[in-house]
Amino acid sequence: MAQKQYDLIVFDWDGTLMDSTVTIARCIQAAARDLGLPVPDDRAASYVIGLGLEEAMAAALPDLQPAQYPRMVERYRYHYLAKDQGLTLFDGVRDMLADLSERGYFLAVATGKSRVGLNRALHAAGLASFFDSTRCADETFSKPHPAMLMEITRELGQDLQRTVMIGDTTHDLQMALNAGAAGIGVHYGAHEADELNAMQPVYSASSVLQLHQWLVENA
Repeated sequence: MAQKQYDLIVFDWDGTLMDSTVTIARCIQAAARDLGLPVPDDRAASYVIGLGLEEAMAAALPDLQPAQYPRMVERYRYHYLAKDQGLTLFDGVRDMLADLSERGYFLAVATGKSRVGLNRALHAAGLASFFDSTRCADETFSKPHPAMLMEITRELGQDLQRTVMIGDTTHDLQMALNAGAAGIGVHYGAHEADELNAMQPVYSASSVLQLHQWLVENA
């Protein structure tokens, strides 16, 4: 049996494990509409997914005044909480996590979600038991700052050079680069394949099944 390259596999949540990209973008647009602000188009609303909430709102709405951030976040949460129970995992996620856990990898989540939001999602999906560590944007610096990965590896006693970050956005892959970890891009989420490939990930997957297979054979 070949020796593993990685001991710790860190996943983004939205757009990587959970099929939530379109819902999040629609909720950002609805929040802007509620406040009478210019509504970002689909690309602008999707591009900020993965950032912390305030950072995401500021990036999606460049003319938004800092004093308006709390109200925008509140309206976003209002719309999202009305829809999040209907969200589903991408096909194959549960099987992939169960298999990787059984193979002895440490598994973690690094997400732009709030702690309350991630806990709610983990509970609804029944995935909490698979993860050895999780880190959220309201607990530390937002992506692409390397803090999430640095804190997770420190908590678990792992090495960043034997850690891989998997995500659907350039924010995820830039965070991996900033931390000195490897990155894997998935092409079924918020950012385009060419944007992800420009970050020179060690692998790019077009489906969870393809990702799972690569991890089993190469990680």
